[in-house]
Amino acid sequence: MSTEALKSPSAASDASLKGQAATFWRDRSLRERQALGAGFVALIAVLIWLTLVQPAWQTLREAPAQLDEIDRQLQQIRATATEVTALRAVAPVSAPQAAAALKTATDRLGAAGRLSLQGDRASLTLTNVASDDLYDWLTEVRSTARSRPIEASLSRARQGYSGTIVVTLGGTS
Repeated sequence: MSTEALKSPSAASDASLKGQAATFWRDRSLRERQALGAGFVALIAVLIWLTLVQPAWQTLREAPAQLDEIDRQLQQIRATATEVTALRAVAPVSAPQAAAALKTATDRLGAAGRLSLQGDRASLTLTNVASDDLYDWLTEVRSTARSRPIEASLSRARQGYSGTIVVTLGGTS
């Protein structure tokens, strides 16, 4: 039995391809071989750039902005945690004091805010309130009345926010 018969068909085709490639290369002139070699090197360089260098370069470009955003978020979380700790340390406010604080905060909104009290909850109806005024109201209600929003249904238009916010009265937050 000959060794050619023992070779697998894929090994024979591999040898055939190698032979064809070697013949192809030998049949080319020096100039053509140099051009093919340069093209092959350029192709490898482009593949290396696309798979290894460009993704790393893009990460390096985007990393500072992402780190700044993460730092900003961390500072915001720390500020909120500090505020929560401070609010928990303060004694609870009685329901009448909370109601008075809510009324005072709502009076600052003028005709744009209408407050109604129902047991341990208060409902604020807003009509075209500016975002800064709404933020100030929520901040004041949280700190002075020890109330927190439990339900909100707001819509935003050019004139401001409209809708309702339901808060708990002090001592239940």
